[in-house]
Amino acid sequence: MKKLIYLLPLLFLSSCIQDDIIFDTVEETLRITNPIDTLAVGDSIQLEIRYTNNIGEEEQPVIDWVSSAPSIINIDPSGLAIGQMEGNADLVALVSINNSKSIADTIQVIVKEDVETVFSEDESRMGMIRTTSSYTLTGDFSITQEMGDLQISFAENYEASRSLPGLYLYLTNNPNSVANALEIGKVDTFSGAHTYVISGIDINDYDYLFYYCKPFQVKVGDGEIQ
Repeated sequence: MKKLIYLLPLLFLSSCIQDDIIFDTVEETLRITNPIDTLAVGDSIQLEIRYTNNIGEEEQPVIDWVSSAPSIINIDPSGLAIGQMEGNADLVALVSINNSKSIADTIQVIVKEDVETVFSEDESRMGMIRTTSSYTLTGDFSITQEMGDLQISFAENYEASRSLPGLYLYLTNNPNSVANALEIGKVDTFSGAHTYVISGIDINDYDYLFYYCKPFQVKVGDGEIQ
């Protein structure tokens, strides 16, 4: 009987790590975090960005700002955009990662006379979770920002194995590591629709859901937030 007790954790561990992803790097991301739809002639807006590197950590890189029509919207090296005359323009934030790679984020802006500047709002994001282990983990989810709180809502098709020995859910920018991830809490719902509410988090702060077998410190699954 003692031998059986000693073997049980090893059996759980071997199941947890089956097919587990071991790569640590991810694609770099760049997002303009306060995009606008409309800018008044003569008004200005300081655009801001969020950049995460190839291990999901946030950095402040050198940004090249470009306007497709400087006569309509002029943008300076700091990201200050000024409406010059009526028309449409694309504003681009560009980061050069190395000599052969760069990433960009683009917003389309309309400039008009006598209007208020209108900010774009990401009302929702969504995705689908997947297993990276031998355990069942699947389902669609959506993320919304309401009254300052982040709401992660799972659909009826959500299903997770009840056999997992300590399943925890995180928000992260690197779905291969729990480092720098935000712990949401221990999973206690294993099927059907349910919602998590989190305060103090912006809808664009994280790009992945991350499921983690905490007792054995191994990844179980993830879901990219689109």
